[in-house]
Amino acid sequence: MNYSKITGALCASALLSLGLASSNLFADDLNEKVLTLRERATVENRILEERLDALVPQLMQREDIDAWVLIAREYNEDPVLKTMLPATWLNARRRTVLMFIDHGDSRGVERFAIARYAVGELFPGAWNPEEQPDQYQRIAELLTEFNPSKIALNFSDTYALADGLTYSEQKDFSAALSSGLQGRIVSAENLAVGWLETRTTSEMEVYKDVMTIAHEIIAEGFTAAVVKPGETTIDDLAWWYRQRVSNLGLDTWFHTGIELMRSDASQLAIGDDPDSKNIFHKGDLIHIDFGISYLNLQTDTQQNAYILKDNETTAPDYLVEALHKGNELQDILTDNFQVGRTGNEILQRTREQAISAGIEPIIYTHPIGLHGHAAGTTIGMWDKQGGVPGSGDYAMNPNTAYSIELTALVDVKEWSSAPLSVKLEEDGFYDGSKFAYIQPRQTEYHIIQAD
Repeated sequence: MNYSKITGALCASALLSLGLASSNLFADDLNEKVLTLRERATVENRILEERLDALVPQLMQREDIDAWVLIAREYNEDPVLKTMLPATWLNARRRTVLMFIDHGDSRGVERFAIARYAVGELFPGAWNPEEQPDQYQRIAELLTEFNPSKIALNFSDTYALADGLTYSEQKDFSAALSSGLQGRIVSAENLAVGWLETRTTSEMEVYKDVMTIAHEIIAEGFTAAVVKPGETTIDDLAWWYRQRVSNLGLDTWFHTGIELMRSDASQLAIGDDPDSKNIFHKGDLIHIDFGISYLNLQTDTQQNAYILKDNETTAPDYLVEALHKGNELQDILTDNFQVGRTGNEILQRTREQAISAGIEPIIYTHPIGLHGHAAGTTIGMWDKQGGVPGSGDYAMNPNTAYSIELTALVDVKEWSSAPLSVKLEEDGFYDGSKFAYIQPRQTEYHIIQAD
């Protein structure tokens, strides 16, 4: 799929020189890059159709599943089913049942909806209530006719995103089946996680533009036009980002997190007035945790800015070196990516190598894509540095995306007596042999030069 021809609106190569552009230039550029809702629907539906056509058969064969049934009711959607709805379907309708049947021959994987309505053009209807009033009986008829060896349903002890089948739906579904078919029900956990975690070539083409927009919004906020030392508060900046995202017609999947970091010397000079700890001053570091939702893809980014003092033209060398330590930790982590290696194995190897290199690591990297904290290989949590049961035992697969989220604790005596927490998060893609960031990661501070 040629994404640029579909949209005619996003330009992947038109990345601004972020440190030099004015706020107005940012605003003009960003508005031009964001598609209309109608344009977005075109992109979303074509990617969805591609995923359904190519990815579902591949995953069903990988997991040896010949029938996959997804069941949801309006406003209580199975998270996986919701990712399969076309752009004009914001929710399921009444009870929506999607079924995939792998015939194992030239017919391939057939998909249809056992619902009052066909689901767009992607899932043709396979139930006529006038002929068979009982929806579950129609489901049972189709499964009896096909006679699958395994019927996969979305229930999981490990992944909430793969556990979308409610108790009442499971009860009614099972009751409609013969005892023979009931005995063939299995968990669709690996199938559902595979659907959620796997990124296609077309998605990654789009992801570059989504990530560019997210990075440019961050850069726009980290300017003197937005941050005014002595005036702007932590909440001011957090809500500026939320409002900016909304004004662009975008969504965010979590509230923007802003943290103020101040040196011991600056804190002593400013004083201990509680209000001062929430107001930015020259010489402060600003840390942001920020994400947008756009074209069914999520971003999750943590970057850092420095507010210049009157006699400075750039960030102090000791802060620059600390940031590079964070980059070094990123490299150690991603160099350990390997197909078949679990998140817990990657975590242990990374921690051992980082500590040997003189870096105190805290690793909490997670999959990203259709969801922010997505299903797949989890590599630590901030409070689980010894490993994460369940999702940390899940082996890494190719064509998966991750938020490389971590903290490097770095001793910077010029800054403070306590280690400086260098918190970074950048989204990247692992193709099975190499890892690459979707857009360039932060290797230099955003610089705010106030009057």
